[in-house]
Amino acid sequence: MTNPVTTIGFDQHDHASCIHSALELAEAHCTNRKLQFTPVRRRVLEILLREHRAIGAYDILELLAADGLGSQPPVAYRALDFLVQNGFAHRIERLNAYTACAHPQDAHVPAFLVCRNCRLVAEAITELEQGRLGTAAAETGFTIERIVVEAEGLCPACAGAET
Repeated sequence: MTNPVTTIGFDQHDHASCIHSALELAEAHCTNRKLQFTPVRRRVLEILLREHRAIGAYDILELLAADGLGSQPPVAYRALDFLVQNGFAHRIERLNAYTACAHPQDAHVPAFLVCRNCRLVAEAITELEQGRLGTAAAETGFTIERIVVEAEGLCPACAGAET
């Protein structure tokens, strides 16, 4: 049986393979660092990988509750915090939502392109010292530790539907 091709970011890919690879990477990361990859943490990562869009903690909590994995907000938030801290998920500040990391194998600073209509998220890789902000920081002696780059607009599918 072939896996259906669906959208990640704005490109087509083998969705089942994507989920499988990301889960294997997370398991190996946790094993190598002696971290607990609990069933709840695994399930939250599966949900984020399946969605490939920004999803809120309470939406995740509803799915966890349906799976019998907990119904209290700390259950979802603890799992999300773990996934973000270990580079498997990102928080989309503007939407107060989360998305799976599209590049968990790479140390990077993510930049997000967020569709305002369907909430699909494409993740690009940037650098802390890149561009005008990096130049300004260097000129003033400022050390950048964290950057959040989020651009809102329309994905190709939604842009096409509006025309």
